[in-house]
Amino acid sequence: MTARQAITVATPVLPEKMIDRLAAQFALNAPPTAPMPAAEAVADARRRGAQALLVSVQNRLDAAAIDALPDTLRIIATVSVGTDHIDLAAAARRGIVVSNTPGVLDACNADLTWLLILGAARRAAEAMDYIRRGTALCPLLGTRVSGRSLGIWGMGRIGREVARRATGFGMQVLYHNRNRLPPQGEQGALFCPDRADFLARSQILTLHMPASAATDGIIDAGVFAALPPGAIFINAARGSLVDEDALLAALGSGHLAGAGLDVFRNEPDLDPRLSNHPRIFALPHIGSATVETRGAMAAMAIDNVEAVLSGAPAPTAVT
Repeated sequence: MTARQAITVATPVLPEKMIDRLAAQFALNAPPTAPMPAAEAVADARRRGAQALLVSVQNRLDAAAIDALPDTLRIIATVSVGTDHIDLAAAARRGIVVSNTPGVLDACNADLTWLLILGAARRAAEAMDYIRRGTALCPLLGTRVSGRSLGIWGMGRIGREVARRATGFGMQVLYHNRNRLPPQGEQGALFCPDRADFLARSQILTLHMPASAATDGIIDAGVFAALPPGAIFINAARGSLVDEDALLAALGSGHLAGAGLDVFRNEPDLDPRLSNHPRIFALPHIGSATVETRGAMAAMAIDNVEAVLSGAPAPTAVT
């Protein structure tokens, strides 16, 4: 009998039925209950001669880790849209395909963005503290969302989904992008090519741009200062986009009324100044964390593995 191809599963995000799908075809390691450190994932792949490595954003694979992977490895399939946790250049040098899972989490991430908007504006984290202390009386006043201006920085698939949902709140929607979209793709939003003008008009600013060397720390003290007083800041994209010290300073000065964050610069580690701040409505990177979306993402990642290990191109390859 021909030995089955080996796969290393380094992420705990695969639903059980997707693990079963893999196990029916391939030789798997015991699926982890927490993200495997890179050294552990590499060791498992080397020990078993793995041909595929399944990861998520919690698995950091730098050049050293990728260089240490066995020559048998043909694909790294990440259960995520973003790939900033993988050194793509190192993978390309090794001839290793990297695939992601675009498209399937757009609606889910947009829904989560609106949870952040409403939670930050209405001071939900602070209000919940009153409930936990046993009182249903809360004197806090939040910020109205309906009728305000919403600035979307990055009008890709998720940004457009966020804009579509804003129509129900009667908001003026603005967007800042490298290029203007065709009118049918703008969802009624107004294109603002000038960044300063865009920021000055955004009472609520939400980020939907990819992480890269060019965007690292792009949201700095100057950006926060350019927003109108009392603005709300939202990030469900990537933590590396934001200078977190500048964010804390803008909140501390009162220039920002609040922030809603689902992502952080040093994940999984969390700066306690952020997690304990009364004006930050924080969530632990759950933008895609629904049964439906995680299942679809896992299925797409496995589609890529099956394709490459059968000799076909990966449907959603990024290298």
